[in-house]
Amino acid sequence: MISKTEKDIFNLEDFDKEKVKNILISFIQNEIEKFGFKKVVVGLSGGIDSALSCTLATLALGKDNVIPVFMPYKTSSKESYKHAKLLCEKLDLKLNIIDITPQIDMYFEKVEKIFPTEKLKLRKANKMARERMSILYDIAYENNALVLGTSNKSEILLGYFTRWGDQANDLNPIGDLYKTQVWELSKYLNIPEEIIKKPPSADLWVGQTDEKEIGVPYKVLDKILYGYVDLRISKEKLYNYFERNIVNKIISKVNFSQYKRLLPIICKISGRCIDKEFLYARDIFH
Repeated sequence: MISKTEKDIFNLEDFDKEKVKNILISFIQNEIEKFGFKKVVVGLSGGIDSALSCTLATLALGKDNVIPVFMPYKTSSKESYKHAKLLCEKLDLKLNIIDITPQIDMYFEKVEKIFPTEKLKLRKANKMARERMSILYDIAYENNALVLGTSNKSEILLGYFTRWGDQANDLNPIGDLYKTQVWELSKYLNIPEEIIKKPPSADLWVGQTDEKEIGVPYKVLDKILYGYVDLRISKEKLYNYFERNIVNKIISKVNFSQYKRLLPIICKISGRCIDKEFLYARDIFH
């Protein structure tokens, strides 16, 4: 089945950037206009994913229709603010800043009296992600806008997101791009090099980086994911190209996190259950 070289099979860097850019711009325009909206709200983290989503939205809708929001916590890196500001200056956008420290700290001060906090680090990270999304949806409602997604395909497949937090959105232009492709398209769109080159981090706590937490460099795990998901290469055949323990680790994460990628499951008791038989494509109403 596999006859090409490893480089040919797993090459994610060589793709038609102009074509992909145009597809994603059209996607944003069509999805926004289809339902009578003009604007999007996007949470800027200072990282490459949100920078790319924001850039694509600005190209698609114009600077007056993109509302960027930066929501730091007290431990957030100063670089995050610096890079969010840098991107907005390049795109000529006004950066809106909302500090989430007060509500996060107040919540944990109260909840620790009711529930123990052995998992405090991750609980706080999840709470911050959901608080930020809550803010984005509030701002979107006020401005008659939709919330733009910023999760890439690598994160989604690994389950490396907070359910109903950074994973929530109304439309996601970069959700079918692996992290490697996000970097490549960002270079093509001239996103500031400082943002492209810095180690990927959700900035959940001091010193946190994605690759350190996942335990595998993106450029390796992307190839494994691409082989397994897009090329449908079996786990056993992937062993011919990558270390067995790394392949097992990545595929295990994909399998375990499947529940996070699904909408809430409804128990069917009627003739037409919403998520099973009532599956009308939304576009038929327009």
